[in-house]
Amino acid sequence: MNYLAHAYLSFGNYEIMAGNLVADFVRGKQINDFPEIVREGIRIHRLIDHFTDHHPVNLQIKKLFEPSVGRYSGSFLDIAYDHFLSVDKISEPIEGWLAFSMNCYEQMDQILSVFPDRFLKLYHYMKTENWLYRYRETEFIRQSFHRLSLRAMYLPDDNQVFADFQSCYSDIQAAYLEFFPDLKEYVGGI
Repeated sequence: MNYLAHAYLSFGNYEIMAGNLVADFVRGKQINDFPEIVREGIRIHRLIDHFTDHHPVNLQIKKLFEPSVGRYSGSFLDIAYDHFLSVDKISEPIEGWLAFSMNCYEQMDQILSVFPDRFLKLYHYMKTENWLYRYRETEFIRQSFHRLSLRAMYLPDDNQVFADFQSCYSDIQAAYLEFFPDLKEYVGGI
């Protein structure tokens, strides 16, 4: 799962959300540099990733991306799943996705001082471009796929992953609809 799902699966606790969002930027003992509740968010993020990576539905569906992006297929699937979450009427917060996104940024702004510079640079773009809300836009998914392709080692920039996303849209959506309730239940029990 990508940023929207990690924010959503923090269930309104901004310190958990902070850890959930920064976790990919934290290595080894760096976790000790964070307040305890943020460390809990980092731990939850890692549990979410492990659950997602090993879920049988995802092991199958990410094969759709493998011809284009090989071992990075899981990372592209995470972005695709954020798209489907962003248009999911059943999981939509009561206040709506736009208000949810704006509230996440307001809460994150309260705790910026604990974040490493690498995350702060990314967060600046996340907030100013409103990534959490824009996952609903297929053009934003294309841009996100392109950005990930540029960062991935040994992956051609001209890969066909977005075309794979478009042509397999309903299959990926069906996988999301089968998987996400399992993930919500899992995280709710942590």
